[in-house]
Amino acid sequence: MSRKTRILILGGGFAGVEVARVLERLLEPRDAEIRLVSRDNFLLFTPMLHEVAASDLDITTIVNPIRKMVHQTEFIAADVNAIDLIEQTVTIAHGADRHTHLLGYDHVVLALGSVPHFRGITGLEQNAMRMKTLEDAITLRNRMIAHLEEAEPDCSEITRDAMLTMVVVGGGFAGVETVSGIYDFMESAVRAYPNLSPSMLRVVLIQAGSHLLPELGSELGVLTRDKLVSRGIEVLLNRRLTAVTPDDVTLDDGRLIPTKFVVWTGGNAAPPELAHLTTASNGARVITTRTMLVEGHPNVWALGDCARIPDGNGGYYPPTAQHALREARVLAENLAASLQRRPMKEFTFNTIGQMASIGRRSGVAQILGYKCSGFAAWFMWRTVYLTKLPRWEKRIHVALDWFLDLIFSKDTVQFMSFRAPGQGIPEKCSLETSASNASSSSSQAE
Repeated sequence: MSRKTRILILGGGFAGVEVARVLERLLEPRDAEIRLVSRDNFLLFTPMLHEVAASDLDITTIVNPIRKMVHQTEFIAADVNAIDLIEQTVTIAHGADRHTHLLGYDHVVLALGSVPHFRGITGLEQNAMRMKTLEDAITLRNRMIAHLEEAEPDCSEITRDAMLTMVVVGGGFAGVETVSGIYDFMESAVRAYPNLSPSMLRVVLIQAGSHLLPELGSELGVLTRDKLVSRGIEVLLNRRLTAVTPDDVTLDDGRLIPTKFVVWTGGNAAPPELAHLTTASNGARVITTRTMLVEGHPNVWALGDCARIPDGNGGYYPPTAQHALREARVLAENLAASLQRRPMKEFTFNTIGQMASIGRRSGVAQILGYKCSGFAAWFMWRTVYLTKLPRWEKRIHVALDWFLDLIFSKDTVQFMSFRAPGQGIPEKCSLETSASNASSSSSQAE
């Protein structure tokens, strides 16, 4: 009796999960053993991540349990520690004690996504937040509330200017949608704090290029900038960070912005577990052929954010969800074809369109070459992504959350309690002030 072909998929994002789902349809369980390894036991719908940070959506609405999405695939919740292409093994770590063991494979699919690339900027990694994971979105939301809470008392030793200044770095889709979500949330939430007002808020977006959303072209980039500026968001173009400390950021023109709130969306790189591959260098993604095989390795495949797949025109396909899903389907078909000794096909896809939400029920979009902005683009953004969200259960939940968001104000419940960076016990708070605050709280409770 012949042994089953062992297929190991690393990564539980759009690409990895879709590869598993398609392979389940193409291969018989008696012929192949499919395993999927992912750090999280859920698929994160990243296009809506900024809406969780902005309190527009509940944290559970944009995640789907992977075990409910695959049926013949063995799912393993674990971290990938090392990949040995010679021995054809992967070292994983899981469990409370993070014990390790080896998984062997005949074919391995690299779908590990990407990690923030800090470009060697002094203090950036240590002092900036990210917007890549569900934890990042939750942390961002809690930090916004924590800063409002710290800035509210008159006795706070930390200056309100620094506490209420939010800096987002990176003018691509993630940066624009994040800064819009931050501004919408803070402008609404600040009204619940008697000693604060919207005029005290300062939200800054820093972009190294000459216009925002370079993927959509200069016209929509300029329109987006004008829209953000009209709302009160500062947009600094052609500017780069040179240093970040717990108290401020420094720009390449020497300008210093006092802030304790920095979000980095300015670049991504391949995960460190792929750094040893000779096809990956300087934080670049793993280079593949157009059939998505890693060059020089006939049983190693790569796709999604961690891969650079040639587009046939001298460039590479962008790391977006719409590309990852289609790459996954072709890769799964090619992997099955290789097992059955059939010809493989090259991946070819023309981008359908790209959209961004820029806050206050406004957006920008480019669909099949046509450009639009404002409410129509925002409505299109929500409609398209709602239909792409896996499982009807989640779609209904998201639609209900969006409806309730039209009626009620932002929820300022802090999920995690922590002091803002640099905050100690306020020595200047007198007993009289503390007693007064306690009395006020008691009266409100009654």
